Amino acid sequence: MAPESRSNPWRGALRRVGALGVAFALCAGLSGCGLAAAPCRIASAGLKIVPVVGHVAAAPTDACADVIDP
Repeated sequence: MAPESRSNPWRGALRRVGALGVAFALCAGLSGCGLAAAPCRIASAGLKIVPVVGHVAAAPTDACADVIDP
């Protein structure tokens, strides 16, 4: 085999470092409270569509979202 076609011994280490960097970036991005409050906000928006009682029915989900993400 030609030297160019052999696997670089540093390639595996660089992949691990890159994977670790991606993991840290995802953890930092997902640590925000806005992502955790998203289901409450989506449910609230869906309930508010209902005429007459929508805003009253959405009050608990609004409270849930406000507690998670003030």
